[in-house]
Amino acid sequence: MSESKNLNEKNNESSFIEKLTNKLFDPKINYMSSGKNRNVWVQYILILAAMITVITTFGIIYILVSDSIMFFKEIPITDFLFGTVWNPLIGPDKSYGVLPLVMGTLYITLGASLIALPLGLGSAIYLTEYASPRFRKIIKPFLEILAGVPTVVYGYFALTFITPNIIKPLFPSAGTFNALSASIAVGIMILPMVVSLSEDAMSAVPDKIREGAYGLGSTRFEVATKVMLPASLSGVLSSFILAISRAIGETMIVAVAAGMRPQLTSSFLKPIQTMTSYIVQVSLGDTPVGSLDYYTIFAVGLLLFIMTFLLNLISHFIMRRYREEYE
Repeated sequence: MSESKNLNEKNNESSFIEKLTNKLFDPKINYMSSGKNRNVWVQYILILAAMITVITTFGIIYILVSDSIMFFKEIPITDFLFGTVWNPLIGPDKSYGVLPLVMGTLYITLGASLIALPLGLGSAIYLTEYASPRFRKIIKPFLEILAGVPTVVYGYFALTFITPNIIKPLFPSAGTFNALSASIAVGIMILPMVVSLSEDAMSAVPDKIREGAYGLGSTRFEVATKVMLPASLSGVLSSFILAISRAIGETMIVAVAAGMRPQLTSSFLKPIQTMTSYIVQVSLGDTPVGSLDYYTIFAVGLLLFIMTFLLNLISHFIMRRYREEYE
């Protein structure tokens, strides 16, 4: 009886391991549970590495939600989302309306998108359809260098070059800190992302489609805009949304160049404050841990996380909805 019981336990254990293996790995890999495979531990190390990203994501969500709850116990969520005055740190009359921070973030994102998206798409079309292979090899490293510049460098570039040499000669009323210079710098920063991802999407279209369009008498511009661009639309739109998400989450450029004045304004020439720059301001160490001012970091961070998460969902939907598969 004892031998039969031990045999059943071993069978149950092996069955559990087999089911777990089939869920974690490709079912086609039947050798995973085989005793002949000496490298089984490698696959489990790889799945552990993949699970770390999932665990980290849930950890971030837990921290943001748990500490945001402490904030919303004191401040109604309607006052937070629809209030028009943000002054949580100074004075007896503190206000917790996040709209000025949201509008500042949207201003920077809008300005950066107006610069980066058309320039990035035009550059991707040129590199794919017009540029010679030699010139393409020359320009690609410069794009990689531009993508590797630290964002704080972009911030001081906006503050010390863009504002005094470009904006103030055109708009004398502009202040030292303004949304326009920060938008330009953020647009330059996300430009390599748009160019690289859009070019990859257009290069993935089979050459036979391009050659067929030329065979029908299309010009190079018509091939680029009416054939290649629609064929790679899902990848191009996804690059746009990912670049916009990157602009929303940018911190150091706006903290240095845009100023830290939360206000609702219709002018790009005035200083503003974004959600990320407020988090930087409070995180400098002057705010007591556990206070209501401290918990504002997590409330703003949670709202920022939701915004970028929704954009990523839209990006995945577009990729699945408009993806073209070629043989």
